[in-house]
Amino acid sequence: MIVMKINKLDRYRRGSSSRVTCCAPSNTKSHGGAEDQFVTPWSISVAMIFDFVICVCDEWDIFIDASFVQVKKIIRHIRQYQVPYTSGGLVNNPFCYSLRELYNEYRFQLQERNERLFYKLLLDHAEELLPVVYTPTVGEACQKYGSIFVHPQDLYLSLNEKGRILEVLRNWPEMNIQCLLITIDVGTNNEKLLNDELYFGLRHKRATGQEYAELLHEFMNAVKQNYGERILVQFEDFANHNAFDLLERYRSTHLVFNDDIQGTAQVVLAGLVAALKLVGGDLTDHRFLFLGAGEAGTGIAELIALETSKRTNVPLDEVRKNIWLVDSKIGLIVSSRKESLQHFKKPWAHEHEPVKELVNVVKQIKPTVLIGTSGQGRTFTKDVVEAMASINEVIRQSTISYLLCILMSTEANLSIICNACRNLLFFLFPTRHHSRNALLKRLKLGASGSPFAPVEYDGKVFVPGINAYIFPGFGLGLIMSGTIRVHDDLLLAASEALASQVTQEDYDKGLIYPPFSNIRKKISAHIAANVAAKAYELGLATRLPQPKDLVKFAESSVYSPVYRGYR
Repeated sequence: MIVMKINKLDRYRRGSSSRVTCCAPSNTKSHGGAEDQFVTPWSISVAMIFDFVICVCDEWDIFIDASFVQVKKIIRHIRQYQVPYTSGGLVNNPFCYSLRELYNEYRFQLQERNERLFYKLLLDHAEELLPVVYTPTVGEACQKYGSIFVHPQDLYLSLNEKGRILEVLRNWPEMNIQCLLITIDVGTNNEKLLNDELYFGLRHKRATGQEYAELLHEFMNAVKQNYGERILVQFEDFANHNAFDLLERYRSTHLVFNDDIQGTAQVVLAGLVAALKLVGGDLTDHRFLFLGAGEAGTGIAELIALETSKRTNVPLDEVRKNIWLVDSKIGLIVSSRKESLQHFKKPWAHEHEPVKELVNVVKQIKPTVLIGTSGQGRTFTKDVVEAMASINEVIRQSTISYLLCILMSTEANLSIICNACRNLLFFLFPTRHHSRNALLKRLKLGASGSPFAPVEYDGKVFVPGINAYIFPGFGLGLIMSGTIRVHDDLLLAASEALASQVTQEDYDKGLIYPPFSNIRKKISAHIAANVAAKAYELGLATRLPQPKDLVKFAESSVYSPVYRGYR
């Protein structure tokens, strides 16, 4: 199977191009892992440490020791650049600093030169380096993709290839592909890029409508024809209307997944389920209000509704009536505005009079859970938070917690929130935040949508979570079982697997997710096993016979960046 991932550029460059990643496990498997199946799509990996470190010796242990030393050297060098998150900037901040740029100081590019060492570095220091290779760096890297471009690591497609995409795919030299990034360039509306003499993308306005749809349709059919039924296509960071349209159009004919719509929702649902285990009650006990009705908001709302419907056997349409969405531009989504709404917002249009201001929505809807997924800053004001606290003090009367307050990307004044809320259950730190101390005094559990450093307050360490918990294990589960379609129950299975791994020790530390240091084998392996088990149960898995121990099979399927011994 191949996994393809359409990546960041659609959003960050306002449609200048889109990306897809393809990953595929080999049918053969070594006893110790999947290291022998990893194939670099553009070159053959060279088992070398650096240009200036050449280990020629008969003793294999010495060679391994040398690689260990080099990992230590690299991470020490990276740490020399560490500065606070607030400083920002791709060059000033190591957590906003391109690994490639950093490695250029050594006069080499580590990933091309020694891919095993590159991944060994990431695996040994996953939590520390995640902000370098993931949020927040990836957004700025996509914005500056043209200026930091060095060597191609992906397959480039554009409107110029329309009508012969299958031919281009067949020209790709590697067939045993594990993961392939595909860039689809349909032009850009970014005037700065169009006027940049060094911009190497298509120099015309972005294609839309039928032209855009035809190109993507040709691509999807060509991918399936060339690589088979089990290819997994992951759409990453597409604009809202394109993301929902593509997912809806191809979910019944292709194996497709959108991390922004489905992956983020899976992680948030897992956090909710895990948190409710601590305070008691269930999803059915709560009324949800979302600020933001885009990919994240509607995706989370839908998955919460699916999980609630599954637990109660209540029809999905009935469950949705307990979930309300506020569009940051038009206010509360209501049925009287249904005709003017985008199709993915229509299921959330309920009978109610139009309400514009969030504080008035809170007072009228009386939610017990407030979830912010809007990029609009300063929306959780003192009045909003005090209204939530007042409502829930009457509703819950709990000594543990009477307010679930989740912030995904909304900038909020934390001092306002903690002054109004005496007992927060958990709080997802906003992307740009201010003083946390007053909040942490009242915080029972902590989590976050982006990787932030742990915070110590009053003798207690709060470790923010991130939304990267599920998609590695979810993808692995689909691949190792040979699943041909992503069913909603597979999404729920992944969330349930993540929530089940939160222990009492984690709760005592203020966590609603397991430690991210366990992501490689423990967390991802259990998620993959749960997803695969559900796929076999639903008859969607094609890899037969079913492995007896799916967890062990998942552990043996992951790539291991180790050197093979010389004969």
